[in-house]
Amino acid sequence: MEEILNQYETVHASDATIWFKAGKVEDFPTNRGGCIKYKNKQIAIFNFTRRNEWYACQNACPHKMEMVLSRGMTGSADDVPKIACPMHKKTFSLVDGSNLNGDDFKIATYPIKVVENEVFVGFVD
Repeated sequence: MEEILNQYETVHASDATIWFKAGKVEDFPTNRGGCIKYKNKQIAIFNFTRRNEWYACQNACPHKMEMVLSRGMTGSADDVPKIACPMHKKTFSLVDGSNLNGDDFKIATYPIKVVENEVFVGFVD
């Protein structure tokens, strides 16, 4: 199970060398998540229209090792956009992947850019 999490590592926009076309804006539900596959990774993408922002993170829950984060509930905690795992309600920052419940588990996050109605996710590999 640990090998699942080892393939996910946070990427910052300035470090992205590959911008993968994930789809069109309308392919992703508003204020909820959708999921794409990039190589062996499942990536959750959130069109957080209430904040007028986009976010991407690993789809794998680091606690239960299930591919479910794209089905979690979006919200904010102290103005930090977050995703709550639908299995155990642990919450993670969509900005830096930190666990907002204070646990050791964290998630990898990825940069998003929208160009001419197309959604791109940044990767380094």
